[in-house]
Amino acid sequence: MTPRELEIRRRLRDDFEHYAPRCLKIRSKSGKVESFQLNKAQQHIHACIEEQKRQTGKVRVLILKGRQQGASTYTEGRFYWLVSHRKGVRAFILTHEAESTAALFEMAERYHEHCPLLIKPSTGASNAKELVFDRLDSGYKVGTAGNKSVGRGTTIQYFHGSEVAFWPHASEHAKGVMQAIPDAPDTEVILESTANGIGNYFHQQWQAAEAGDSEYLAIFVPWYWQPEYRKPVPEGFSHTSEEERLARVYGLDDEQLQFRRFKIAELSADGIDGTSAFKQEYPMTAQEAFQVSGGDTLIQPDAVVAARKYKCLGTGPLKIGVDPARFGDDGTAIIRRRNRAAYSLETHRKRSTMEIAGIVASIIKREKPAQVAIDVGGIGAGVVDRLEELGHGDIIKAVNFGGAAGDPERFRNKRAEMWWEMRDWLADETMPVMIPDSDVLHADVCGPRYRYDSNQRRILESKEDMRKRGLRSPDAGDALALTFAEPVRRRDDAVLDAVVADPVTGY
Repeated sequence: MTPRELEIRRRLRDDFEHYAPRCLKIRSKSGKVESFQLNKAQQHIHACIEEQKRQTGKVRVLILKGRQQGASTYTEGRFYWLVSHRKGVRAFILTHEAESTAALFEMAERYHEHCPLLIKPSTGASNAKELVFDRLDSGYKVGTAGNKSVGRGTTIQYFHGSEVAFWPHASEHAKGVMQAIPDAPDTEVILESTANGIGNYFHQQWQAAEAGDSEYLAIFVPWYWQPEYRKPVPEGFSHTSEEERLARVYGLDDEQLQFRRFKIAELSADGIDGTSAFKQEYPMTAQEAFQVSGGDTLIQPDAVVAARKYKCLGTGPLKIGVDPARFGDDGTAIIRRRNRAAYSLETHRKRSTMEIAGIVASIIKREKPAQVAIDVGGIGAGVVDRLEELGHGDIIKAVNFGGAAGDPERFRNKRAEMWWEMRDWLADETMPVMIPDSDVLHADVCGPRYRYDSNQRRILESKEDMRKRGLRSPDAGDALALTFAEPVRRRDDAVLDAVVADPVTGY
């Protein structure tokens, strides 16, 4: 090869974004065979994966997306690229059903068929589910999750789990084929799926990744990134109040809103709630995707998204909420709030009572809050006792979540009262608020359901009942709710919108 040819091959080997449009062919949604140009969702996934690989040397990601956004197309292209340029490696793709297995293998065969001769690997004995590159001693194989033992007994460097939320034997595959992947540099595991309710393997892994409790990176892709998800707007088109809110919060235009209307109508067959079905199939947030019918969550995602995007100046007394871990089961969450601005969320895991007390004491000394509200359930009582011993009793407010509410005729207990106050704070469109741009806080705040008792008092779902539904404890949400332990005085004066300059003081 000439030096020019060597340079071309080197870049094609090392740069997937350069390689894909030049060497890979896909069948578009219109049925045409075209060059693989990464769309916005695929570019985002690629950037996240490459950054993780740069930092850790390997890839472990979970991708939550809507229908037909190209996650599988990206992953198959990436793994074909890797296997066709490396010696002695194996890629394995596991799908939820036989039809999907055939479709993904057809995609891989199309990549191979159209690969330029300059870099096309030699193919040995292959069959309907496997490509073998004989000179490289590498291979590419697909399987279906209906077989519990599929993929066992092999060593795999690159694993793609497709529609993992729909695997019928997910826990068995986690113990089997997933264990065939070495914990070594240059190995990759990409698990992707649309949502399928909560409590299943994919949802459990997503919660752990979102909370930072696993080595996996959680990547979410919203539906409105797809340029083709649009419909022509008819004459006389006008927004409903809900569409007005969606346009404001997510920046949707009329053609995207018309697509949403069309899909909701399409999904509303046979008595199905089309709006709920759309949120699961075409989510705007991860919290929407993991919705479950049969219960209402107290706080809706739209209000949280708006608060994550909004920036304002924190003014007024500093209140800090502390939700200590309960005997090590959960994490300890700490968050600050000055009137309309909540900021600086931090979490601590596997800390003792004395360690948590020390962390809070240090914050008190440094930030001089007006109030520190602490849940006294679990280890919280010990934390409060220690802080009082240290002389901070004048600003410590011990809060019993199950204790009496300030308004016992409206609320079953103190926790419900605080969460309702937090909900009203988030939902007040006349006085927008700011919260940390955190997926963990977002999921926690949107997690608990609510109901009413026989006396029409408001009841918030307990942490124990949330666990039974497959949801983690909303520690960060409880911490923010604790900043409403006492009534928050409403300010009459307007506050100038600005980015918080100092995350500690709010000024």
